[in-house]
Amino acid sequence: MLLEHLTRQRLEREASARVRRRRVAESPCAPRQVVEGAGGAEGVPRELLNFGSNDYLGLASHSAVVAALAEGAQRWGAGSGASYLVTGHSRAHARLEAELAERLSPWVPDARALLFCSGYMANLAVLTTLGTESAAIFADKLNHASLIDGGLLADARMRRYPHGRLDLLESMLRECAQPIRLIVTDAVFSMDGDVADLPALLDLAERHDAWLIIDDAHGFGVLGAQGEGALAHFGLRSERLIYMGTLGKAAGVAGAFVAAHPVVIDALVQGGRSYIYTTAMPPALAHALSASVALIAGDEGVLRRRQLAALTRTLRDRLAAIIARHPACGWQLAASDTPIQALIVGDNAAALALAAALDAQGLWVPAIRPPTVPVGSARLRITLSAAHTLDDVHRLCDALEVLASAPIATGDIA
Repeated sequence: MLLEHLTRQRLEREASARVRRRRVAESPCAPRQVVEGAGGAEGVPRELLNFGSNDYLGLASHSAVVAALAEGAQRWGAGSGASYLVTGHSRAHARLEAELAERLSPWVPDARALLFCSGYMANLAVLTTLGTESAAIFADKLNHASLIDGGLLADARMRRYPHGRLDLLESMLRECAQPIRLIVTDAVFSMDGDVADLPALLDLAERHDAWLIIDDAHGFGVLGAQGEGALAHFGLRSERLIYMGTLGKAAGVAGAFVAAHPVVIDALVQGGRSYIYTTAMPPALAHALSASVALIAGDEGVLRRRQLAALTRTLRDRLAAIIARHPACGWQLAASDTPIQALIVGDNAAALALAAALDAQGLWVPAIRPPTVPVGSARLRITLSAAHTLDDVHRLCDALEVLASAPIATGDIA
């Protein structure tokens, strides 16, 4: 019965062009990446220009970060051996936590930081630990899946407000009788690239005795003068802030951290199940991340963010012009000033066909479909890296210009 049920599910996904497939990369994460089975040639590796990675600053293959990882492995070995609370918490972890806490302390007073193996695990820990029966969770409907799942697993009741509708959020807060109120939001929404109105959200939190939990997975390293993230970008400072940043995107390695008031961090250490019951991040990764965090904050990080901003402006200008010249293509460009640029196509099969047509020209741009995005809003999620060049951006836009001028047959793509 189980196999029949799963087979039916698979057939339904195929019929609606929602099947997910993995592709095997044969080379390191970089703008030019060798990928197995590209362009329909199964098993034949081919170099593609990659516009799908979240390596926003190009640090995943940076020589200093790679050297630090090798040095960390020589010093600390390959693994941590146990959870953080057993024997897995090394000096490399403690040093990185102290460095991250120092980076966030101008925005979160007296901040302490706590490392996790992934942003997903960090969000689960925060919401299930703080979301007790005495709490209420208020979440933007376009929040990342980890925030949604964390809210569903919590004992607190979760209420979701339409994306960006802070007027409705305020009404919910006014009606709330629970003594603990948690407002939960992405800082940069991962599929559209827009930035939450964090100043207005913090104002609501302060006026309604709530705490603001921010997932800044796509802002840490990118936003702020020194890459401190969305809090620095807006100049926010409050004890009520609980900040989650990931370390596998702009930082180029892996893992995540939560920065918050010391009492909140202690609660996560004592009760966060996804912190307590998992093996600690390999200390070699923490060692490499110390090098990455230093790069983000230094002069090179400033230059890379400037390059990223310039590439983003060029891409947006060109995409907007293409859409204006070819309105019949039906594409829409989501509002975003971040390295995430969503070219909304609409139909699932059409988005896949467009991605396949680009792939045939050596351009790797992933098609994103429901349930990751709302039905009818399938898209190409174009992401930029500081390691891209202007010529790379123009090459992508030149290809899209041609494809916008003529309809693409969807065929049997699924």
